[in-house]
Amino acid sequence: MIITPVSTASDEGRRILHNLSDRFQLADSTCRQTVAEIIAEVRARGDAALIDYTRKFDSPAMAIERLRVSEEELTEAFSQVDDAFMETLELAIERVYLFHEREKEQSWLMTRDDGAITGRLVHPVDSAGLYVPGGQGGKTPLVSSVLMNGIPAAIAGVARRVMMTPADAEGKVNPALLVAAQEIGITEIYKAGSAWAIAALAYGTETVPAVDVIVGPGNQYVTEAKRQVSGRVRIDMIAGPSEVLIIADETAEPSYIAADMLAQAEHDPQALAICIATEPDMAARIASELEKQLAELSRAEIARKSLSERGVLLVARELEEAIVLANEIAAEHLELMIAEPFEWLTRIRHAGAIFLGRHTPESAGDYLAGPNHVLPTMGTARFSSALGVETFVKKSSLIAYSQAALSADSPHIQRLANLEGLTAHAKSAAIRTNHIEKKGR
Repeated sequence: MIITPVSTASDEGRRILHNLSDRFQLADSTCRQTVAEIIAEVRARGDAALIDYTRKFDSPAMAIERLRVSEEELTEAFSQVDDAFMETLELAIERVYLFHEREKEQSWLMTRDDGAITGRLVHPVDSAGLYVPGGQGGKTPLVSSVLMNGIPAAIAGVARRVMMTPADAEGKVNPALLVAAQEIGITEIYKAGSAWAIAALAYGTETVPAVDVIVGPGNQYVTEAKRQVSGRVRIDMIAGPSEVLIIADETAEPSYIAADMLAQAEHDPQALAICIATEPDMAARIASELEKQLAELSRAEIARKSLSERGVLLVARELEEAIVLANEIAAEHLELMIAEPFEWLTRIRHAGAIFLGRHTPESAGDYLAGPNHVLPTMGTARFSSALGVETFVKKSSLIAYSQAALSADSPHIQRLANLEGLTAHAKSAAIRTNHIEKKGR
């Protein structure tokens, strides 16, 4: 049995739950140092460093003049995809747009009776960099990443959207990625990957202008590079391995649960697939289904490693306990495979995305449902949200005092400023009200 069911009441179950609640981790020290050196090289040498790394790891014949995807390559890409792909792409774009349009925020003002005006101005950032992994040397293009990162930026009103993605050994980018990018209005695309691509986006090179926000998934080097440049630029999040938590009661379909656990496990050996069942028999049937379905997968070796080393199959005493544990674990994806999922929905406080009922596979959220699939992992759903339009906007406070408002507030401003020992702050209010009083005499 690839995963053995464990009771939450057992010592082993308590140990597993403790580890799940404390699973946040950064890149190892070797990765951190390597990434720091790469960033320093790109900052110091610009395009030359970018080309050197690209030649070494991705495209041996890459040249600076080929770094940006050409107009010819963009045009040619449309002839290399079929009508079926275009039909699916357009449907996915429509769904993601419809969902994220609801996230737009408006600037607002409020006026007090004394004439003071306060408010908030919402503006898009000037530029955003979208990182898209290569996908097995370009063989498995991550089209959904283009849409999930690029569409919210477009809705936010970001004027300049840049895509970074590694080319294959021949210096080419999969046409499906190029078509997807163009269909959502992105034509500035560069052929670079990993930490050096993130460094170029953050600091700029002779060819690649710097951006304000960097988003997109990647391996530990990409993630660590984003962490190291955060502060200079905004990033979407520090993402860990993909994860799913499925809560299953006696009405659940074991084959569905096994399929969804495997869908996570095939991502990466570090992916985390968890199920909390409320019945021992259900847990046993799920374990059996995992064995059965595993043999049918194209990425069976990756999924087996993930499940055998990190997979979890727990048996809770009741559904109430399973819900409590789900909030403690705060998973990236939470599936409620239970009889009445909407009745329990209000009890869920911490999850990146929630999938309700047996007809809602997590893969629907990855591709076509509409909500964003860039979600908090490693328990950070306790305080973080999915990527959205707000990732690409910034907000400025607005304050405008009338003479009457300042006269009324000045004593209070001075009192607080003097209490904090900031006498210049106090005087900046006092000098104005003193002038007002003199004029009034």
